[in-house]
This record gives sequence, C-alpha cells and structure tokens, in this order.
Amino acid sequence: MSVSDSDRPSPRPSRVPVAFLQWIDSDYTPEGPEKMRSEPDKVDWMRCIPFIILHAGCLGIIWVGVSSIAVWTAVALYFVRMFAVTGIYHRYFSHKTYSTSRLGQFLLALWGGTTVQRGALWWAYHHRHHHQHSDEPDDAHSPHVHGFWWSHIGWITSRRNFPTDYSKIKDLAKYPELVWLNRFDTAVPLVFALSIFGVGAALGAYAPELGTNGWQMLVWGFFVSTTFLFHGTACINSMAHLMGRRRFNTSDDSRNSFILALITLGEGWHNNHHRYQSSTRNGFYWWELDITYYGLKALSWTRLIWGLKPVPKSIMEEAARADHVTSIAAAQRAVHVHPEFSSLKKVFPAAAAFAVATASAAQATMPPKPEDPAIHKDVAEQVQQNAKENPQPRVI
Repeated sequence: MSVSDSDRPSPRPSRVPVAFLQWIDSDYTPEGPEKMRSEPDKVDWMRCIPFIILHAGCLGIIWVGVSSIAVWTAVALYFVRMFAVTGIYHRYFSHKTYSTSRLGQFLLALWGGTTVQRGALWWAYHHRHHHQHSDEPDDAHSPHVHGFWWSHIGWITSRRNFPTDYSKIKDLAKYPELVWLNRFDTAVPLVFALSIFGVGAALGAYAPELGTNGWQMLVWGFFVSTTFLFHGTACINSMAHLMGRRRFNTSDDSRNSFILALITLGEGWHNNHHRYQSSTRNGFYWWELDITYYGLKALSWTRLIWGLKPVPKSIMEEAARADHVTSIAAAQRAVHVHPEFSSLKKVFPAAAAFAVATASAAQATMPPKPEDPAIHKDVAEQVQQNAKENPQPRVI
C-alpha cells in the first residue's frame, strides 16, 4: 500500500540552520513553539554556543591587557545593567510594581536589552511561570527539582525553554514595539557591543594617556562585565532557594540573603519577594539593603516612572510576628544548647526584683528633710503610712 506525498510527514528541519536563524529571529520555530516546549529537558549544544563565546571573550584580557578606565567601565556597566535586570525586567515587566508611559516602557526595554539576557517579554514570561510553579516540577530552574547547575545555567540551554509564550504575557504582547525587541533580541546587544568598541577607539585616538583602545574596552566593558552580570543574576535562581533564612512560610523554599542582595542590588531578599510580589521594594525594612528600590525611587523623581507600590501594612505586621516567633525559637534553642541560660533566666529577674524592692523600701524609711521644698505634704503622709504598714526590725 503506497502513501501519497501529501500524506507523508514533512521532513524534520536540521537543528543547526534552525538554531542559527533563531539567533537572528527568536520567534522562528518551524516545528511550532508548543512542540519545542513539549520536548524533554536536556542540554542543546547549539544553544550553548553563545555562552561559550561570551565566556571565551573574557580570555581576551590576555591580549588586550588592562587599564584602570577599562576595569572601571566593566564595574560600572555591571551595576548599571544589573539595575536594568532587577529594576526593569523583574520589577516592571514581570510584576508591574510601578507605572510608566508607552515611550518610557520602550526605553526601559532598550535599557534591559543591553544586559544580553534575551528580550523583556521572554524574561517576564519565564519569571511569571517561575512564581506560578516555584520549586515544583514545572519550575524551569528550581535547584530542588533540577539541581544546582541546571538551575544556574543549564535550563537556558534547553530548547524547550527557548520560545516565548505570548499568551502568558498578553499585557505586554499587545505592544508591537516590545514584540519586535523580543523577537530580534540580539539587535540591542550587538549595537551595545559596537558602541563600547567605538567609545574605546575614540578614547584611544583622542585621549591616549588613558591607555585604552576599542578592543580593550570591548573585552572588559562587554565580555567580562556581561559574564559577571549573567552569573550574578543566575545566583538568584540557583542560590536564593538554598542559602539564607526564611521570614515567611511560603509554599516554596525562597530565602533572604544579604550577600545575594549585595550582588544583585536587592534581589537577595527573595523570601520577602515571594511573599508579596507586587511591591516595588524587596527589602521590606530600612536595614535590608535594596539599591534597586533606591534607584527606582530616584528615577520616579524624573517622572519617567511613577506609582511605586509599597508593602502593605498587613504584610509588615505578618513580618513582625514572624520575626518575633523566630527570636523566641532562637532563644529556646540557645537554652537547649546552653542549659546554664535556664538558671540565669530565673536568677536575673529575681535579682532585679529584689534590687527594686530593696531600693523602694530604703526610700520609704528614709526620713524627709524638713528644709527640702521638693517634699510635699502628700508625699510625707505616704512615707509615714508606708512606715506604719512595713515596720522595720530593730537591730540589736
């Protein structure tokens, strides 16, 4: 029995040319995005090539050398773009914790594109999916489900996590300019890298005393800075569910970490964030350093953004109760580990009460000075009454 050509399954396109085309057009999915998302989790080596290039580019420092301006440029671009990840991709596109205009939204998306972490819509889709299935089997980057290295970098190399599910981000997908930036998500990083090279070349030509050039600035300002930026961001996926303490009893294992908050400008207060995602700030208290929030607050003064959402009073009250319970539990553990504390708990209050009682009794029996105008008649009468009710024993 023969099969007609129309009934034959279409040949599967070669993965290599498809992968190259997807680096240009990330929405190019000849097999369909749903089919890609249904594939099993595994490392796709074609997806690893951009990360290999990014890390290999850091080795360029062997040839281009180092200068103070190149290093400080790398440091500055790390923090400027980390703010774009945390304050723009995360707190705006993923959670809409503040408002902006359509133009402002586009400018923020351009800023976020310099981070080389795909488009804003892809980033928001995956992050919203993470909150819906945090530390569950469907969570693409849970260290408890998939292990540390997969949650840190492996999940991005899987084909199933490559397409953007626009149906899950309809509030953003209705803007064609955002969809374009998301679809051609290598355009902004390419222009950004060329701009860094151009600035370095200009400095080398017109300010040779700075000791830099285009290639040096490209290596330090783009490759080195972007590599550190990627791993700093990835630490939230891989480590913020493993290290730190839990203030809120959320359904996942999110944690608060001061160290991660330093690395990521405030994202380390991850348990706070998982308890209440709609707040502009992740550090709920003044001592919880949240540089991203301070930057967004300053940005709101320019009127580029507005309507920063606070932490509700009910959440702060819940946090206070949780901290109180944690303090009591810590004290109980201390008593268990150090039994001598149990005796001290009894001795100190008793000693304090005895000291207060002794001081009161001494004050009550002390005769008033007639010449002291500070002692009024009612006080003197009270002293005499106390002396009658509590007679002091005679000392023989």
